[in-house]
Amino acid sequence: MKFLIKSLVFILILIAGYFSFIYFLHYSDGVRAGKLVKFSSKGYIFKTWEGEISQGVSDAQTFVFSVEDNEKQVIEDLNEFQGKFVKLHYFERYKSLFWLGDTKYFITKVEKEKN
Repeated sequence: MKFLIKSLVFILILIAGYFSFIYFLHYSDGVRAGKLVKFSSKGYIFKTWEGEISQGVSDAQTFVFSVEDNEKQVIEDLNEFQGKFVKLHYFERYKSLFWLGDTKYFITKVEKEKN
């Protein structure tokens, strides 16, 4: 019985460590610029904010991103700048977490571009 309890505790610690690693540690961060062509809230149970900027002439040059619900100013700015050129500050997680968004890229700041 003690072995079973210790095994369960060990497995729970491993799972908590795995999700903490994915959530809190960022793989990369940076800035991308382009024309904001899509931004919407979607999902049945877990509503997430998803968007896309065009970085060139073809559809192959797009950057797809997510925004966490607690980023109220970012959501407001992206809704306001729809169809405009923007600069997006982001971080990348190691994996996507379905309740946060469809992508590994999460926007932390939005700036409207002059041109």
